[in-house]
Amino acid sequence: MSANTNNALLFLISAVFDLAVCLFLLRVLLQLVRADFYNPISQLVWRMTQPIIIPMTRALPRYKRFDIASALVVLLLAMIEVEAIGSVLSAQIPLLLAAWFALLKVAAMLLRLYTLSLFVQAILSWVGPGTSNPAANVLWSLNEPLLRPVRRILPAVAGLDLSPLAVMIALQVVYRLLPLPGFFV
Repeated sequence: MSANTNNALLFLISAVFDLAVCLFLLRVLLQLVRADFYNPISQLVWRMTQPIIIPMTRALPRYKRFDIASALVVLLLAMIEVEAIGSVLSAQIPLLLAAWFALLKVAAMLLRLYTLSLFVQAILSWVGPGTSNPAANVLWSLNEPLLRPVRRILPAVAGLDLSPLAVMIALQVVYRLLPLPGFFV
């Protein structure tokens, strides 16, 4: 295959699998933070992931607020993505190394997801402060566990909450420390 075809195929594989991983990761996170189940965004995530999770929940029940079946699907999807990318690049990736890359890929996705959600929440707070919409409610539920400890340390300056900026910088530092090869990021 030509270089352009490989690039297009790698992009397609990454895009499809990253969206799927992100969807199931959101399911895990929304349950962990106890986001409003009746929120339309929560319902969308729940309904899109439910057909795959229902058969698995019989064998893998939840542990408190942690959805083991969804977490397993996240890891399996990441592992399939790593193997698919390795196949396109004609690289044989040993199973243990593929599992390690999949874990790193999930960690990278989690960090990027939180960075994006913090950025969108900050923009929404500037555009429509005080208004309530489903996206803002879900973002608040998702991000507040990260922002609350930082707000205790970093007070508002002239009425501006700088905690999202501090958390996004910290998330990006951790993201750059992940030893994930460039073609898996």
